[in-house]
Amino acid sequence: MVFLITLIGASIISSFLAIYYVFSGKVILSPVLARFGAFEIRYYSLFALAGILLAYILARKEAKKEGINLELFDEMIFFGILMGIVGARVFYVIFNLNYYAKNPLEVFMIWRGGLSIYGALIFGVLTVVIYLKVKKPVNFNVWQILDIGATFFPLGQAIGRWGNFFNYEAYGAPTNLVWKMYVPARFRLYGYENYEFFHPTFLYEFLWNLFVFLLLKNFYDKYKKSHGEVFGLYLALYSLGRICIERIRLDNLLIGQIRASQLIAAITMICGSLIFLYRRRELKT
Repeated sequence: MVFLITLIGASIISSFLAIYYVFSGKVILSPVLARFGAFEIRYYSLFALAGILLAYILARKEAKKEGINLELFDEMIFFGILMGIVGARVFYVIFNLNYYAKNPLEVFMIWRGGLSIYGALIFGVLTVVIYLKVKKPVNFNVWQILDIGATFFPLGQAIGRWGNFFNYEAYGAPTNLVWKMYVPARFRLYGYENYEFFHPTFLYEFLWNLFVFLLLKNFYDKYKKSHGEVFGLYLALYSLGRICIERIRLDNLLIGQIRASQLIAAITMICGSLIFLYRRRELKT
């Protein structure tokens, strides 16, 4: 036990030291772990896969506790994840169409980064709904599955955000705060070439996602009364965080004077709140 505690403590200290050296600019990270000809293995991909895998394992465990047919669950989640990745890429490309119109082959290079969480959600949820329509009858409903997924999805998102750390992306406006993050010149956005330190907005979202996960898991275990409530809460809470964090992010697409990401987040937050209230009200009627 002493050895285990020592190992965990040493790992935490080492992680904080590593982050400090990267944030201060004393150590420059490479986004690429390994290359095999034209193919690259990037840290971004590894963290995304790790997040998906952990969320799936925990969700499957919860599904088993609820008596859900695991064979059907696994098949549904496989298609949901696959289409979620497709949707995440499609949305990202749409919102960066000018770049990909000039570099069409890069559309397929998802290991380099560039995924939209809202695209993943829309395609993933639609896949689950269609699957359950085709596979009827099953011993579970769509709201039940969405609740299980929404409980563990933010934990997967939190892990995936560390891929942005290695890619030097998803950072915010220049800052001199103590926790400022150094961004190498080649990763700085146009117009910010002369700035060195920026808000680590990926870290803000990591912490927010972690908070949302802990809150939803507690709600799921103790306060949930009707299927669909957790899913609605997830949409509302996650989007609230995005609205706040996107205010200082630099890589935003503008629709007029409005940030597209904030507009989508606001709509999603309203939809999530309505879903929560509707499912809560369902119990009383």
